[in-house]
Order: sequence, then structure tokens, then C-alpha cells
Amino acid sequence: MEVLIGGYTMKQSQGIYELSFNSSHKPAQLEEARNIIKVSGPTYFQISKKLLFTIDKPNDKEGGISSYKLIDGRYEKQDHFYTPGSSPAYLGINSKEKLLYTANYHTGVLSIFKYDEQGKLNLLTSITHTAQTLGPRPEQIDGAHPHFFDQTPAGNLVSCDLGNDSVDFYQADKTNKLKHLATYKNEAGFGSRHLVFSNDGQYFYVTGELSSKVNVVKFNEQDWSFENIATYSTIPEDWKQHNGAAAIKISSDGQFIYISNRGNDSIVVFQIQDDHTLRLVQRVSTFGSFPRDFNWDESEKYVVVANQTTDNATLYSRNSETGCLTVMQKNIRVPEGTRVLFKK
Repeated sequence: MEVLIGGYTMKQSQGIYELSFNSSHKPAQLEEARNIIKVSGPTYFQISKKLLFTIDKPNDKEGGISSYKLIDGRYEKQDHFYTPGSSPAYLGINSKEKLLYTANYHTGVLSIFKYDEQGKLNLLTSITHTAQTLGPRPEQIDGAHPHFFDQTPAGNLVSCDLGNDSVDFYQADKTNKLKHLATYKNEAGFGSRHLVFSNDGQYFYVTGELSSKVNVVKFNEQDWSFENIATYSTIPEDWKQHNGAAAIKISSDGQFIYISNRGNDSIVVFQIQDDHTLRLVQRVSTFGSFPRDFNWDESEKYVVVANQTTDNATLYSRNSETGCLTVMQKNIRVPEGTRVLFKK
């Protein structure tokens, strides 16, 4: 099993790195990182079988996504789609329908792509998020900033917009045109970033990057009704320095929520109660600075977090009963990491 980590390429990074994961070693450990794909700015990527799709920033004038295919043990570039300006911040995937979803934080553009078995990319549709009711914080006053675009439990699409403090729902019709269905507004200054859904599809948990909070929301994908259940801080009450909440994951059993804190440099763990309120279980150091992303293996027994500004990663074991993380390996060298994926 391998772990892939990619991120910015502004210092020493050359793209996407692979770290062999030796779970038979006692204790389990990650081996030395090696560069397997030379690509500029792979801050987010997805894998489907032998295909890998990644954010790509080839030069100062344009950005987009690129596709790679694993051929004879090496990833070879298959296609790309670039547009003028910045590259997207998020890349989602629907492997069954062979669809990709991108959210561009800087341009406000949401896009859907179709791909084939060879990784050929075809843009199906794009729309631009516009200013609705912008939040009051400095990061929000210049416009919409969608940071997430992916599927809902019922097969619709959802975007988190940091600029508008909103979660927006869409439907793609037969011509692939996006129809806006509903909007849920977070509190002003929340900075909606990423979300996950409960296993029953009746709740979502959305992180606020600017507020360092997580909001629990009950919703109905039939009548688009929303109920604000509760909101919780991801950082300690006495934390006065800057922090930005980032990645959020939900365990496959639907029992635990995990969120990374950039600034407090921690992963916070919440247990989901029967009424879907949250109980703080743990806040554990990432042993580095600016942890934008983390992920787990298929068994969810091991977790890896990448620390962007200190060029290192940390490996934990995860207790499925308590949800708690225990550090196993620190100071694993990997440059500018912002995205983590386990690969079988």
C-alpha cells in the first residue's frame, strides 16, 4: 500500500510524491517519499483505478486540471484542460459515472468534466458563482470563493462558498446545464469551506475556515428544508492566534468527525451523538505547521496528515471505538503537502 501526497510547488516540491506504507513493520511506518509525477501545483487530486486526476498550474497565466494513467508502473500524462487565470482549489470525482467536479476559489467557477478510460477530459458545463450576501471578513469582501463542489447523497451537487458563507445545491439536467436548487446560509463570517454528509443522508457537517467552526445541519433533499442543529469551535477557547479550519472527514460508521486546524496545527475529533450533536473527544497535534489535508486507509485504522509549511507528514493509528488518534511516526519529510490519499 502507498500514500500519495501532493501540494504547492513554490519551494522544493516537484509535484506528487509516493510513500510506501509498511503496515507489517512493527510499528507500521511510512518509507521515504519519492517524486512520481512532475506537475506544477497539484494541491488536490483524485484516483480512480489506474487514472489520476490533479490540479495543475503550468504557468503564471493559466491553470486547470490534468490526467495521468499508470502504465508499466509509471504515471504518464494523458490530457489537460487549462483556462486563463488561477487553477481550481478542489477536485471531486464520481468514478461510476466518470465525472469530475472542480471549484475555483479565485475565479468563482464551478465545472463538471467527463472522462474516459484513457483519461481524456471533456468539459460538460461551467457556471460562475456571484456575490450574493458577502461576509464581513477581509477574505470575503472581494467576491464569491467556492472551495468545494461534489455530489450529495441523492445525486445532486453541492458547493461551499467561503465568500458568501453559503452552501449551494444544484442539479445537472440532461443537457448538463446546472440548475440552482437551494441555498443554506451559514452565519456571517463563517467562511464555508468543505462538508461531509451523515450516512442516512439527512445531515451535513460543514467547516468554516474563517470562523474555525463546524456547523451541524439537518436537511431534506426533497423539499430543501434546513434546520440549524448546532455549531462548535474546532479550536480551544483560549486560542487567540490565527487559525483556519480546513479538511473534514467522517468515519464510515458515521460515528466520528475529524477536522484539521491550520494555525492551532491540530486535528480535532468529535463523536456524533444519537441526536447528531457533537461531543469533543480529542485535539491532537499534527507535529508540524499548516495541516491542510489528511486521510486514512481503507480500514480507517491509519491516518496520515500533511503539514504544508514545515514540509513534513505525521502517521497515526486510529481507535475505531473511541475515535482517538495516537501518533506513530513524526517528521516524515515530504515538501509542501496539501493533499493526502492512500492508494491500494
